[in-house]
Amino acid sequence: MTPSQNCIALVQEFEGCAQKQPDGSFKAYPDPGTGKLPWTIGWGSTGADIVENTVWSQAQCDARLEANLTSFSAQVSSLLGSAQTSQNQFDALVDFAYNIGVANLESSTLLRLHKAGDYAGAAAQFPLWDHADGKVLPGLQKRRAAEQALYEKA
Repeated sequence: MTPSQNCIALVQEFEGCAQKQPDGSFKAYPDPGTGKLPWTIGWGSTGADIVENTVWSQAQCDARLEANLTSFSAQVSSLLGSAQTSQNQFDALVDFAYNIGVANLESSTLLRLHKAGDYAGAAAQFPLWDHADGKVLPGLQKRRAAEQALYEKA
């Protein structure tokens, strides 16, 4: 499966393309949940190539988003295997993995329940992932609610 426009819109809504500079470029910033690593830029992009003084154009931010979504969707597809998954469920899981990381999705009760066909149980797991650095964050609560709503949407 590949992410639909719903997935792209969800990532863009919650990641934002933050730290826009007067010249239209974007600068890297520390993780908003912890104020520490990882450095982030554009549409929530992280990686070894993103450090404190990284500056990107809008085109670089958009290209990295596309590459990230391709990578995350392939990894989520691999984790799902042959589990029955609707497009909306897939999109919600890709956004979830984009935010928390594929390894966290892989070890989650959410994924285990989804693969077992317990979609209501899986949907109920989204709100549990609303912490960063030991604190509940309102932004994560909103994101998890949006992912849960998309996951449950027919």
